[in-house]
Amino acid sequence: MAEHHTSSDEAARRALKEDLARFNCRVHQLDDPPLFTRTPQSAMQTVHWKWTDLEPLLERLGRQLALEPGGNRRTLRLHNPGLDYGTTHTFWGSIQVILPGEIASNHRHTASAFRFIMKGGGATTTVNGERYPMNEGDLVLTPSMSWHDHEYRGREPMIWLDVLDISLMRSMHATFFEGSKELQQKVADVPDSSWRRYGSGLMSPPGETPARRVNPLLAYPRAMAEEALDQAAGLPADPFDDVILEYRNPVTGGPAMTTMGMRLQKLRAGVRTRARRHTGSKLYYVVRGSGTTVVDGQAYDWNTGDFLAVKPWAWHEHANRGTQDAVVFQVNDIPAMSALGYYFEEALADNGGHQPLS
Repeated sequence: MAEHHTSSDEAARRALKEDLARFNCRVHQLDDPPLFTRTPQSAMQTVHWKWTDLEPLLERLGRQLALEPGGNRRTLRLHNPGLDYGTTHTFWGSIQVILPGEIASNHRHTASAFRFIMKGGGATTTVNGERYPMNEGDLVLTPSMSWHDHEYRGREPMIWLDVLDISLMRSMHATFFEGSKELQQKVADVPDSSWRRYGSGLMSPPGETPARRVNPLLAYPRAMAEEALDQAAGLPADPFDDVILEYRNPVTGGPAMTTMGMRLQKLRAGVRTRARRHTGSKLYYVVRGSGTTVVDGQAYDWNTGDFLAVKPWAWHEHANRGTQDAVVFQVNDIPAMSALGYYFEEALADNGGHQPLS
């Protein structure tokens, strides 16, 4: 509750309130919540979802819920109890279950989306006529207003992480959704053309520039990403993340999506990182291994398959006290915050003081 202050014109303000309301106008009342706070305040909570809790829920979803045409998927939403909607205030992470022989029907929407494959393989995704395999550890993108459908012909249930910037989209009042009369879209004659053009990450056809800022590359295979992470392990350690790389747009060099950033991180055995805080939010998924993340003084011990959402402007640091390296996938809203000029970061100095980074 906001602290109430007295003022010489308090009575006048209260008297004006009712008269102004008839004209859809207001003046500040002394008991109004503050418009500005000294530091960012968020209703979002830091939340830890454990795989040991999620796995039986996903099995139940697979048994009891149908996958039907029209846009609805069979997903377990990672809901933040501090928010009316979403995993964070800008995006929603959900775990999708797809069964052998199923097709997730074709549709498109404003929200940008991506899939990070958690378990299994043998599915395909088709995005604007391009078709790519989806196997464990792969990242596949669905840019805003792209037609997309998924098909699975494996033998066991398959699961992946879906993340959409739907909370941000809704706050911008920019929701569009369109279904398709066709269950699946037609696959192009060259079904992997963007990969053939830009997949090396180092070379591309001369003179070709995509018409929009949207990343033309739709798939980032696990083997490529983890090989790059292993190479980065030979560099000096990042003081806050140990070994970390960002999935990038090969044309602009910027983040892979315009509103969400995706990163792959290795926390080597015995490492402990420095603490920092920043505007914006993030969600971690533990690909393998175990460790601890301390958020605003509270320790969260995580293991393979766990998720951890970190609220804005919360001090956080990581530790891996085990004997095996841990690999963690991260999604954040730093690209959106940076584009708006609202991204700020601060480190905790060795002496306990605050050291602004940006």
